[in-house]
Amino acid sequence: MRLRKKVVAAVSSLVLATAALAGCSPDSATGTATTATATAAAAAVTVDGTQDAAAVLAANEAVHSAGSSGSGVTGTVRLTGDSATSTADGVKVDGSTVTITAAGTYTISGELAGQIVVNAPDATVTLILDGAEITSSETAAIAATEAKELVVQLAGGSTNTLADASSYAEDADVNAALFSAGHLTITGAGKLTVTGNGNDGIASKDGLLVDSGTITVTAQDDGLRGKDYVVIDDGTITVTAGGDGVKSDNEEDASTGYVAIAGGTVKLTSKGDGVDAVTDVVVTGGTVTVAAGGGHGVEPSGDDSAKGLKAGVILVLEGGTVTVDSSDDAVHSDGAVHFTGAGVTAASGDDGVHAEGQQIIDGGSLNVIAAVEGLEAADFVLNKGTVHVVSSDDGINGAGGTSAAETATDQGGGFPGGGPGGGGDTVGAFSVTVTGGTLVIYSDGDGLDSNGTASITGGTVVVNGPEGDGNGAVDVNGSFTISGGTLLAAGSAGMVVAPGTDSKQGWLSATLDSAVAAGATVQIVDGDGEVVATYVTTKSTQNIVFSSSAITSGQKYTVHTGGEATGTTVGGLYESGKLGPATEIATVTAGEAPAGGHGGRQPR
Repeated sequence: MRLRKKVVAAVSSLVLATAALAGCSPDSATGTATTATATAAAAAVTVDGTQDAAAVLAANEAVHSAGSSGSGVTGTVRLTGDSATSTADGVKVDGSTVTITAAGTYTISGELAGQIVVNAPDATVTLILDGAEITSSETAAIAATEAKELVVQLAGGSTNTLADASSYAEDADVNAALFSAGHLTITGAGKLTVTGNGNDGIASKDGLLVDSGTITVTAQDDGLRGKDYVVIDDGTITVTAGGDGVKSDNEEDASTGYVAIAGGTVKLTSKGDGVDAVTDVVVTGGTVTVAAGGGHGVEPSGDDSAKGLKAGVILVLEGGTVTVDSSDDAVHSDGAVHFTGAGVTAASGDDGVHAEGQQIIDGGSLNVIAAVEGLEAADFVLNKGTVHVVSSDDGINGAGGTSAAETATDQGGGFPGGGPGGGGDTVGAFSVTVTGGTLVIYSDGDGLDSNGTASITGGTVVVNGPEGDGNGAVDVNGSFTISGGTLLAAGSAGMVVAPGTDSKQGWLSATLDSAVAAGATVQIVDGDGEVVATYVTTKSTQNIVFSSSAITSGQKYTVHTGGEATGTTVGGLYESGKLGPATEIATVTAGEAPAGGHGGRQPR
């Protein structure tokens, strides 16, 4: 059993124990809630963020297989408006209610103002919808109240519609236009339009498997809901939901409550979360598009969750294409987030990607085109892949959402402990690590920010940092070392942080007498007159930190403006440059920090 497994059960047990110990006094209630919150957060961040999709899914409940269409009774049901006709064994017609009581395959066509009920305990029933239109004014259009599995097969070339009642009692067991108390599978080459007027569109109290088909769902609450899991292997799914787009909500069994998307085209528009899983969200293929809470231009509500993809334990993006535009976090996990190959584009009214524990990037591409904080996690690691971040606050923030240290020392570039814009002197158990890949940041707040430590051992990091002196291109509370790769961090001079003197790779930090304007070509030249770095500024810039294998500690370097930038560029850092008639604006010694830079924090 994995440690990640089992945050749900672990947190529940610890919260109950905390409540019992706290007693029943009025004063204990607040303390119990606070302790429970801290306990939940602590449990979540123990999740192993290195797990790939196969490992996560192997530890979860296995997905059911679609039932055989060749077993049991075979028959047809002809819907005739307010009733139906059928000669098949296992079919009973009582007015506008059609009840199926035996395992088998039933082809259904026609129109019905009524309901189809499947009451076949421990049986697998397949309904082939071939031009069926079912509308119920009292309850679900199709409800499998007793069945091991309901298979809804959409006949090739057919168009089918289901719609339910406008409301349900709060304690109603059946509460979706298409409902199954057992497993539910949707397959076939036809079309299905579902309108959940009273609550959910499609729901299973066990697992929901979408194998194929063109499915359009409009729901008052959740679009697709599987208590144990929702698995989408293929098909074209379009959901418009007043609640969550796709949801799995079994909180009692830690091997359930997950959502997995392996293929197909999935488009979700939701007032709540696009995808919401109590445990895991795993995407290995397909095209997923999410618009949640009105998009990133809408300020997140304090009460309602409107995240794009949300997981309670781990979120793995291993393949496919994912595009998210959300009011709240675009990609969120209470535990860990692992990127291993998907192409992800995110826009958020809050965090682009948020993990309470580890956020690890091992491949693929991540493009945060708009966010308040770009990427936030207790431990951020980039090993491989391409990452671009645009943020109105910090680009990367190594911090914990419920950490007392963070609350005390780093609330959106506040003053405590470190001067204007500083993260503070408290060093928390947080980290930002880059071992490879490419990371480009455009931030109005701190560019690369860690409330703990930071290290770069490989890859390329380019930070187009803030213009205001209240923040810095780099802000690290603890040790900051570089032993490989390339770093260029440009920004204001009010809060300058450079790598530590114990770094194994040379670095320089140049604070300029006056800022250079956006669009300026800045060249760093060694003592032999060779250009070692060429950078074109994207903003007004007064400090540049640079490190690469071309920098030797103790050697002097000159900084120039002008000349020509040549070759390919990564975030403004060019492959090469020609000095030409450039103007020298500064001289620095590698390994020596500037003297304060407008009275900001001293580099570590």
